[in-house]
This record gives sequence, C-alpha cells and structure tokens, in this order.
Amino acid sequence: MTSDEILMDAEERMEKAVSVLSNNLAGIRTGRANPGLVESIKVEVYGSFTPLKQLASIGTPEPQQILIRPYDASTIKEIEKAIVAGDLGLNPQNDGRVIRLNVPALSTEVRKKMVGRIKELGEEAKISIRNIRRDANKAADQSEKDNELTEDDRDRCKEQVQELTKKHETTVNDSAKAREAEVLEA
Repeated sequence: MTSDEILMDAEERMEKAVSVLSNNLAGIRTGRANPGLVESIKVEVYGSFTPLKQLASIGTPEPQQILIRPYDASTIKEIEKAIVAGDLGLNPQNDGRVIRLNVPALSTEVRKKMVGRIKELGEEAKISIRNIRRDANKAADQSEKDNELTEDDRDRCKEQVQELTKKHETTVNDSAKAREAEVLEA
C-alpha cells in the first residue's frame, strides 16, 4: 500500500467511528424531547424489523413532547409496542392516528448516569480510533518491508496517522462534552 492509501483508509475508518459516536449520542435522553431518542428503534412490521424513522415522521411540537405520525396507520400498534419494548422510560399515548410521547424531566441521578454513559461511548470511540491508528502503522511497516515505502516515507506516514488520530480524538471529546452539557442543563 502507498502512504496515501494507508492515510485514506485510516481517515475513512476514523470518520466512521466518529459517525457511530454521533448516532449513539443522539439516542441519549436529555431533558428535552429529541427525535433521535426514538428514530433508531426497530419496529417489527411486514415480517421484518425496520427503523422507526422509515415508518413514520417524527417531530417535536413542544420541548417536552415527541409526536410520531405513522405513514401507514395500521402500523401504529407495532410502533407503540416497540417504543415500550425499547425501555426508554417513555409512555406512548395513541389516538389512532399519531403517537405522543411526553418526555419527563430528568432527575439529578438519571442525569449523572447519562453523563457516565456519554463518557463510556466517547471512550469506546477513542479506542476504535486508536485501533485504526495501530492498523495503519502496521500497514506502513509492512509496506516498508515490501519495499513499497522508504523508511522516511514510513515515518512521515506514521506522523500523519498520528495527526489524524489527534484530530478525530478532539472531535470525539468535543462531541461528548457538548452532549454532557445538554444532559446537565436543568
């Protein structure tokens, strides 16, 4: 592999790790209603599990309420079951056409648990990024052994991989801190 290929592969994989973190953070409850809380819930309809966001429009008409409007009204019972099974602590209210979810304010204890979970998710993302760095460094070493890279090119490649690692770890830290601040808002 050339050093450009190694860097491109590492950057793509690190971007994916950051993207996974963003999706996971969106599912963490804050004191406010957020469609991200329920978008990824899997609903069993038409013989398969489908993400809720593909079955309904999800909105937040009020700061403490999520409104789910199914595209097909016959799926409303399955959506309701999936929300209850999702164990989010939300109680769906169904009027036959839409489902309303009232998001209760979080207690201090629950907020602390959420912050702990955010820190765990951030650490998992950083571990993924570091594993990608390790793989890229191994690829650079192997390319040097295979005479595809010179020793200087290998070292330069490893430095660039380290810069990518720092950049993505900073992004992870910033995302996690921003989400922690949202959770801790009263």
